[in-house]
Amino acid sequence: MLVDFHSHTVESDGTLAPAELAAAMQKRGVEIFSITDHDSLGAYANLDAAAGAATVVTGVEINTTYRGNEVHVLGYGFPRDSEVVATALAANREQRRLRAQRMVDQLQRAGIDIDMRGVRAEAGHAESSLGRPHVARALVRAGYVSDIDAAFRSLLGVGKPGYVPSAHMTPLEAVQLVVRAGGVAVLAHPGRLKDEAIVDELVDAGLAGIETFYPTHEPGQVAHFRELAARYGLVMTAGSDFHDARYNVRGVGMEVERADVAGFLELVL
Repeated sequence: MLVDFHSHTVESDGTLAPAELAAAMQKRGVEIFSITDHDSLGAYANLDAAAGAATVVTGVEINTTYRGNEVHVLGYGFPRDSEVVATALAANREQRRLRAQRMVDQLQRAGIDIDMRGVRAEAGHAESSLGRPHVARALVRAGYVSDIDAAFRSLLGVGKPGYVPSAHMTPLEAVQLVVRAGGVAVLAHPGRLKDEAIVDELVDAGLAGIETFYPTHEPGQVAHFRELAARYGLVMTAGSDFHDARYNVRGVGMEVERADVAGFLELVL
C-alpha cells in the first residue's frame, strides 16, 4: 500500500501549499497521509476538502535538542485544537525566529549582505516556522551559494559563520507533550541519530513508534530498525519527508506492506 506519514508544506520549510501537496498525494495514489510541518499545524486549516479519497492523519514534526544534537519527534492523532500542543509549538516557533535572526546577524558580521526581510520572503507565509532552510534559500537568492546544500556546507553548518545551535525543547519533553495531548509519538528518521542510546530514554517517556521506512534508509538499516521496533514494542511508520520536488526526486509516498504499518494505523485511525 502507498502511505506517507512525513511531509512538509509552505507552513514550515516545504515549497508546496497544503492543497498542492494533497494533490500530489492524490496523483501518486497515496491512501493515507500526514502533513508533518515543523512546529506548525497551519496546513490543516482547509486540508480535508483537498485530500480527496485519501485518509488524513493529523501530524506534526517537533524539532528538539538533546546533548548538542537535533532529534526530531513526530506526533500523530492528537486533537488539532489541543491547547497544550499549540502552546508548545508556538514556543518552538519563537525559538526558530530567534535562531534565524542570530544566523542573519552573524552572517552580516561576516560580510554577507542578507537580512530577515529576505529570510521571511523565502518562508513566503506569515505563519511559517522559520528555519535554516529559509536562511539557506535567502543565501541562494542573493547569489552567495549555488544551492541549499552548499549553503549548509559553507555557511550554516557547525563551525561556519552562520551556524547557531538550536535551543528547542528536549525530545523527552516532545514525546511527553504528544502523549499528554492524546497522540502517538514517533522517532523521525532514526538513521540520522548520532547516539541510538536515546531510544531507551524516549521509550520510557512514552515513545510509541519509529520511522522505519524512510528514503535514505539502506536495507540494512531498515532491518535494524525493524529489530529495534520489535525489541521495544514500537509500531513502525513510513514517510517520504517530502519538501520540494527539486530535492525530493522520489516524490511523495512510500510503498509498504500493510502488515508493517498495521500497528500504527490501529493507534491513529
